[in-house]
Amino acid sequence: MSTLTIDIPDSLAGQLKEVAADRGITLDQLISSAAAEKLSALMTTESLRDRAARADRAAFERFLASSPDARRCPSTSVDPP
Repeated sequence: MSTLTIDIPDSLAGQLKEVAADRGITLDQLISSAAAEKLSALMTTESLRDRAARADRAAFERFLASSPDARRCPSTSVDPP
């Protein structure tokens, strides 16, 4: 485990303490969980951007063209071309 010292506004610290108490967890647990969730979201966004940058639109369109035609799912709001 690592120890970090952070400066946050008093009002935010108070809210964090209240939420942790309401949930029956420690402030450390709440902050660790929140940091992990935020990091996961940032890493997911970054990963999707990386994948999009490597995408090959022409290959995707060739794949679609070679796929058999299928009826549109009724729940799909986009009509096929």
